[in-house]
Amino acid sequence: MKILYGVQGTGNGHIARARAMCEALKNRGVEVDFLFSGREKDKYFSMEQFGDFQTRRGLTFVTEKGRVDYLKTSTNNNLLGFYQEVKQLDLSQYDLVLNDFEPVSAWAAKQQGKPVVSISHQNAFRYPVPLKGASWLDKLVIRYFAPSNHHIGLHWYHFNQPILPPIVHTRKEQVDSESFVLVYLPFESLDDITELLLRFTSQSFICYHPNIIEAKLVDNIQFMPQSFEHFHYHLNRCAGIIANGGFELPSEALTLGKKLLLKPLTGQFEQMSNVATLESLGLASSMEALDAAIVRAWLDESPGESVAYPDVADAIVEWVIAGDWDNTTLLTQQLWGKVDFPSYAINV
Repeated sequence: MKILYGVQGTGNGHIARARAMCEALKNRGVEVDFLFSGREKDKYFSMEQFGDFQTRRGLTFVTEKGRVDYLKTSTNNNLLGFYQEVKQLDLSQYDLVLNDFEPVSAWAAKQQGKPVVSISHQNAFRYPVPLKGASWLDKLVIRYFAPSNHHIGLHWYHFNQPILPPIVHTRKEQVDSESFVLVYLPFESLDDITELLLRFTSQSFICYHPNIIEAKLVDNIQFMPQSFEHFHYHLNRCAGIIANGGFELPSEALTLGKKLLLKPLTGQFEQMSNVATLESLGLASSMEALDAAIVRAWLDESPGESVAYPDVADAIVEWVIAGDWDNTTLLTQQLWGKVDFPSYAINV
């Protein structure tokens, strides 16, 4: 079996899932090539694991100062260029396209009659799970942005739906937590982040941001450029995490037992829904804006407890190889049966 794996490259969460899936596929001897779209090739980092991967421009959202800019999104995306990328992608050598919300490979597979198995958090929103701020357009995007024959949704809880637990790449290290707080708010203004964190002079922060080119120390804040290895070193050792409302980083934080403070990207229903869901489950705190009062209260909260998620990537690869892609019942039951939530989580 030879697979093309299409991955949405706009955010690092999709790539983190792809790392886990890449490892699991290669462990089973599956031949797989990777295609990423959503950013320029020189903006990807720590990608050695994916070998000679392909990139496309694809389609993406434009964000500015913590919110989606729909005007810039509409003018930035080149639909004619996207159509040409779809037409030019030759899938004749592949038996299957795996897809994590990546539109070029998904639409190319649809046109060329290749089977597509879509594995993403976005697929969970095809089912009646908690939603916040989702418009009719958002629901259309979920369904048609990256079409597939078979889809697997990932979420932190099953909500009695045929969805799976998160794919988590981070491995828990046997290390003691340190006192610093890890900050990753890539969609927020770096100036706004700095202004917020400098208010807490007795608290140390390590802040990763795409606008940081070289590491530098500013009072109580250690700024770091994006790096997969360094970020996960600090992720395992931090006292807590302040982040946007994506899916993968909170999944990693829950696995490691790190307390979470999340600020959703304004106008992005997925992030708003994610944050509301984690808060309702008792697994995170939230803020609508960069709010010093909320940060201060969160810093005083107790440390988190780990949510034990199984090796979802390995189980999915077994399921993919078996070929019964219309049946996820046994896979769903087996994986959720291995999940262990902390005692303070509610409604689970």
